[in-house]
Amino acid sequence: MKDAECQSCTEADVRVHTMFYRHLVKMTDMQNHIFCTAEDTIISVLCFKMLSCLEHMYHDLGLVKDFNINPITLKRWLLCIHDNYRNNPFHNFRHCFCVTQMMYSMICLCNLQEKFTQVDILILMTAAVCHDLDHPGYNNTYQINARTELAVRYNDISPLENHHCAVAFQIFSQPDCNIFANFDPEAFKQIRQGTITLILATDMARHGEILDSFKQKVDNFDFTNEEHVTCLKMVLIKCCDISNEVRPMEVAEPWVDCLLEEYFMQSDREKAEGLPVAPFMDREKVTKPTAQIGFIKFVLIPMFESVMKLFPQIEEVMVQPLRESRDRYEELKQIDDAMNEVSGDHFFK
Repeated sequence: MKDAECQSCTEADVRVHTMFYRHLVKMTDMQNHIFCTAEDTIISVLCFKMLSCLEHMYHDLGLVKDFNINPITLKRWLLCIHDNYRNNPFHNFRHCFCVTQMMYSMICLCNLQEKFTQVDILILMTAAVCHDLDHPGYNNTYQINARTELAVRYNDISPLENHHCAVAFQIFSQPDCNIFANFDPEAFKQIRQGTITLILATDMARHGEILDSFKQKVDNFDFTNEEHVTCLKMVLIKCCDISNEVRPMEVAEPWVDCLLEEYFMQSDREKAEGLPVAPFMDREKVTKPTAQIGFIKFVLIPMFESVMKLFPQIEEVMVQPLRESRDRYEELKQIDDAMNEVSGDHFFK
């Protein structure tokens, strides 16, 4: 991505540009839209830069030109997306940006525009942007066990992911935010179904099912086979959704802290409400190394290595960092275990 698109902005610059963004959104015309905030606030420098980068990605991939997307509508839509991510420790707009930036990187690194149609690329990017809209900070297990409104509405079937889809298309239903306004009904139906399929695939309860399906196809993968391509797109958004450990340690580790903070908030609430608590979310049982080792070894590495069979170029920049992260957390666990053993010996002397 060109540095010029993400250059530093002064607070004054951000104030001017943000007022422009909010004027475009015309929030007063959308007062009946239950998901949009009506606060005329000034977004942070970081959020403005992320919005600008997301906008650039759509232009750089040729999506704005190829699909005749109104550039002003794109700005409105992205700001509305920003406003519909909650201020959770982990599932927030920054996470949305990271997932979409990783998707953009994979599209470029793997030369996906040579393999996929532009419709596929549009679906990949849009699903990444929308995949956690209005996430409440409590996972599907909590929703189902607590019998929340979302769980009741979606019959305990991926309540969060279904909600993210619903919010996404509530936003698209607003003319000022509909980047698909120039699509004919059949094309819009294809985009809608494709986006929903990918967002629903981010439910980790379906991880084994989706990865097993991909592994059965990967050795004889056929880019002309729609079922194969859909399965690959599902795996790609899954990779991007949980890709923080691909990033440098100084970026990845704070995200672990954010995720654990969100987990602990949920487990504290579950204890208070008498609901089951998952050990990996319990502040009294989990540590950062124990939280990450199994996840990296048994979820991340196998999935990325499967994708690597199709795209060997990801090994150096994505798979190897995962292996290094696994090794680092295993070393940290050994240190923690040794310190606990010493503390235990001292206690019983």
